[in-house]
Amino acid sequence: MHIRRDSKAMHSTDSEKCQGSKSLAICCLLLHLLLSIRPAVAQTQSSQRYLHNVDNSSNNNERLQQILKGSGAGSGATQLNWPQPSKQTVLNVKTGLAKLNNTYVYQNAWPANNVRLGAVTAVSFDQAGNVVIFHRVDRVWGQNTFDTRNQFQEKFRGPIRESTVLALEPATGKVQYDWGKNFFYMPHGLTVDPEDNVWLTDVAMHQVFKFQPRGGDGKPVLTLGDAFQPGSGRKFCKPTSVAVLDNGDFFVADGYCNARILKYSRKGELILSWGRNSFSGISYDVAPKNFFAIPHALTLVPELQLLCAADRENGRVQCFSSNNGTFHSQYHNQLIGDRIFSMAYTPAAGGQLVIVNGPIAELGINPEHYNEVHGFVLSMRSKQLVSKFGPNNLEFQNPHDVAVTVDGNEIYVAELNPMRIHKFVHRSLAKPMSLSATKDSSNSAISRAVEIDQATPEAVHHPSGKAILVASLMLLFAGSTFALALIFAQRRKRGNQANSSATPSDLVYRKLTASNQSCLPFGARSRRHAWEKSDGFKLGGLLDRDRNGFEKLDQQASDEEQETKTLASAQYA
Repeated sequence: MHIRRDSKAMHSTDSEKCQGSKSLAICCLLLHLLLSIRPAVAQTQSSQRYLHNVDNSSNNNERLQQILKGSGAGSGATQLNWPQPSKQTVLNVKTGLAKLNNTYVYQNAWPANNVRLGAVTAVSFDQAGNVVIFHRVDRVWGQNTFDTRNQFQEKFRGPIRESTVLALEPATGKVQYDWGKNFFYMPHGLTVDPEDNVWLTDVAMHQVFKFQPRGGDGKPVLTLGDAFQPGSGRKFCKPTSVAVLDNGDFFVADGYCNARILKYSRKGELILSWGRNSFSGISYDVAPKNFFAIPHALTLVPELQLLCAADRENGRVQCFSSNNGTFHSQYHNQLIGDRIFSMAYTPAAGGQLVIVNGPIAELGINPEHYNEVHGFVLSMRSKQLVSKFGPNNLEFQNPHDVAVTVDGNEIYVAELNPMRIHKFVHRSLAKPMSLSATKDSSNSAISRAVEIDQATPEAVHHPSGKAILVASLMLLFAGSTFALALIFAQRRKRGNQANSSATPSDLVYRKLTASNQSCLPFGARSRRHAWEKSDGFKLGGLLDRDRNGFEKLDQQASDEEQETKTLASAQYA
């Protein structure tokens, strides 16, 4: 009996262990299933650069972070319906840019040489076709221009004393009219509406202004925002741009702080606003629609009733209905990169966006990203880049705004540094460039003159005239030297013919040589030139010299030339 009880006990224990093993196996299986499901969910919610169906019902920062990180919304919240990201092939940006055609020719001799500019921030056209620009004269937006609350720190300097608005004749670049003295502090955006009114934004004053055609009497007829008071609601914080409809309604991009777009009636009454801030100093991997990282410029697409905004730090153009502000489409290309400063629309070729990007500013993040600063032409129908352009087919440094004519034949680019306005003409209409407009890669005198002239902060913007003057002086100097050499050679020849009957003594020969050398403009030590006439090699003359070994090649000429180069460059350092 004792043995039977032990066997029953042992059987009971084995049964319990078996049941425990089954339970453990079931738990492990469930855990394995859960772990295998989560990566699939994560893969389904893997972030693509731009999202199309994002729920905007929540307005708090926590929800924003959930959207940007791709996490679930939690219980009770609407789940995000994210499409599967298409597999994009990683382009070789450098190779792709090299393949793009240059369809616009740079006009190096425009504007006129007497036009002096500060940092050019905006460009537009008035109804007469003049190119109207907005520039900062002597003001520079630096790290200490604003404090952490976006308050302007240089109000004590007063408004800019010189004209900040210039109208340039499109053919010659001569100034047709100017205005805007003693009013603005830090110019930014400029737009001329269909009625020739001029709309401007000042980021220091945090205001938007409407002026009558050509500035009127110098006083705005409409002012939005409180002077030097950044804020939200009815206030602005560094507004950037304005776009005006044919009926007088207008849009304001506001801007660096609030990251929103506002629509106003003709009288300045707020109709609607949209947009949320996604700026954190770098470009997000996920950029939802209606989110902005500095809406920096605006343009209208009348045929489609669209308003497009340059979403600067997200590197894209977002387009919305100009009637109610609903999202319509967006445009981005890897060759353009992660920063778009401005764009303008032309109906040419079925509708195109002319875009200027900027240098990468990712604060050390992803330094391997290759970037070139150009102008780009993008087809709105195919969303593909058509061509690129730049000064002399090279890169820009800091382009800030762009404007294009309705027919798409002319493009103007405003640049902060170097401080200038660029003109490009479609190659089908461009005239052959002059010699002064050709950029030579060698160290010629013309190239050095161009570089020195462009390095001066407020120098003349097109150095072709100065380059020609320098080249002419150098040619004149070389010609004079050559003529003097020929004259001295003729004199020496005549002297040798006169004395051919009697061979002069060594003393007389040395006196003749000394007298010839003393006539040279360089003093008693004459320079040797390749074009000087020689009587040929004479072994007796070489052995007759009281010297040890061969004479060292004279380096005096090259040293003087180097010294001249050093002094010239030091003046512009």
